[in-house]
Amino acid sequence: MIRASLVILLVGAVAVATLAMTGDAGRASVTWLGWRADMTSSAAVVIVLFGALLATIAWRTLLWVLEAPRRAERTRAESRRRQANETLTRGFIAAAAGDGSEARRLAQKASDLAEETPGLVRILAAQAAEAAGDTAAAQAAYSAMLGFPEMRLAGHKGLMQLALAQGERETALRHAQEAFSETRSARWAWRALLEARLAAGEWSAGLELVKNALDRKIVPPVTAERARAALLSALAAQLETSTDPKARSQALDSAVEAAKLQPGFAPGVVMAARLLAADGKIGRASATLENAWKVAPHPALWLAFRDLRTDETPRERGLRLMELAAQNPAHRESRILGVERALIAGDTAAARAALATLDAEPVTARIAGLRARVAFASAQPDEARLWLTQGMNAPQEPDWSDLDPEGRAFAYQASDWARLVITYAETGELIHPRHERAERTLSALPELPIAYADSAAFITADGHEPTLYAVEEAVYGEDDPTVAEDEAGAGRRRSDRGRLASDPRAAK
Repeated sequence: MIRASLVILLVGAVAVATLAMTGDAGRASVTWLGWRADMTSSAAVVIVLFGALLATIAWRTLLWVLEAPRRAERTRAESRRRQANETLTRGFIAAAAGDGSEARRLAQKASDLAEETPGLVRILAAQAAEAAGDTAAAQAAYSAMLGFPEMRLAGHKGLMQLALAQGERETALRHAQEAFSETRSARWAWRALLEARLAAGEWSAGLELVKNALDRKIVPPVTAERARAALLSALAAQLETSTDPKARSQALDSAVEAAKLQPGFAPGVVMAARLLAADGKIGRASATLENAWKVAPHPALWLAFRDLRTDETPRERGLRLMELAAQNPAHRESRILGVERALIAGDTAAARAALATLDAEPVTARIAGLRARVAFASAQPDEARLWLTQGMNAPQEPDWSDLDPEGRAFAYQASDWARLVITYAETGELIHPRHERAERTLSALPELPIAYADSAAFITADGHEPTLYAVEEAVYGEDDPTVAEDEAGAGRRRSDRGRLASDPRAAK
C-alpha cells in the first residue's frame, strides 16, 4: 500500500508540474446533486489524486481487518511448527544419546505437534523405543512404516537390525532382500546380503552380488574389482582340495582371473601359481609371480617362486631368485630376498653385502632372525646369538603369519576369507587372521645352538679380546687322581659342547 501511495503522489506531482509549466492553469467544473464547484485544473488533479489515496487506504484497512483471523491462524501454525521442529530435534538427540525415557516423552509430544511431518514422528518413535529397550514397540513402529511407500526402506532396515539383535538371521536377510529388490541404491541391504553369503562360504553368490552392485553403481569399480579378486581366490581355495577334475579346473580359472584382476593380491597370485605349476605350466606360473612382484612384493611370492622348481642346485636357485628380485629392486622385500638368495647359494660374502642394504630398516623379529642366520653362516655364533636375543623382544611382522610350518601360504579358514574379502575390497590392504589369533606359524627366528663354541673368542666391553693367562697343570694337580678319573668324561663333555656349537639344527 505504501508503494501504491507513493506512485499516486508521484503521478499527481508530475501532472501539476506539467500544468504549471504550460502557463495555462485551465478550468474544471464539477456538478453533483445540485452543487457546482469551479476550480483550476491543478486543483482538480490534486483533489482526485488525494481522493484515490484515501480510497486506497480505506480499502486496505478493510482488508487487514477482514484477514485478521487468518493472520492469527498462520501465526499459531508457525509457532506450532517451530515447537514441533524443536521437539523432534531434542527427541532425536535424546535417542542418539540413549536416553530412552526422554526420547519417548518427546516422541509423544511431537506426535501432537508435528502433524505435517508424520514420517519423522514415526522414525523418532521407533528409535525412542529402541533406546528404551522396548523391542515390541520398536518392531511395531518399524512395521507401521512398511505401509507407506516413502518409508518402506527405513522400515526394512529397522526390522533387519532388530532381527539381527535377536539372533533371527533368516528374518534379517528377508528384510534385506526385500529392500535390495525394491530400491537400487540400498547399499546397506547389499552389504548385509554380502556378509551373509560370505559367512556361509557362498563365494559364487557373493560374486553375483558384487556384479549386481557394480551395475547399480552402489560401489565404485575399484572396490568391485578388489572384491571380485578376493572372492575368486576364496572360491579357488575351496575348490582346490576337490577330487573332481572339473572343480580343480574351475579353481585354476578362478585363481588365474583373480591374479589378472589384482596382481598385487598375494593370496590369489600364489594360488594361481601353485595351480598352474600343478597343471605343468611352470612358465605361466613364473610369469604370474614376477608380474605380482613388480606390483606388490610379498614374502609368500618368493617362496612360491622358489618352490616352482625342485631339480636345481642351490646356485641355480639363487640365480633364479635374483631374477625375481630384479623385477622391483628398490623394494624392501627385494632387498630381503637378496639376503635369502645369497644364503641359499651359500655365498656368505654376498649375504653380508645384501644385509648392509637393510641397515636403515627397524629391527623386527624377521630382520633379527635374518641377521642371525647370516652371522651363523659366517662362522660368528656369538653375533648370531646376540641377534636372536634381540629378535625375541622385537615386534613381529604380520606378513609372515601367512606361512604355516609346512610352507603353505594363506591357509585360511572360511571365516578368515570372509573377513579378508570385506577388508581388501574396502581398503585394498591384506589382513592376517592367523597372526591376529596368535596361531602357531613359521618362526622368523632360526634355532641355533645355545652353547658357546670353544673356538669363539670372548670379547670385552671395549671390543677387544681379553688377555688369557696360562694355567700351570701342576697347580691343579697333574697327578691328582680325581682329575685323572674324570679326564675321559670331561673330554667327552668338551667334545659334545664343540659339536653343539658347530652343527646348527635345521630351521623350521
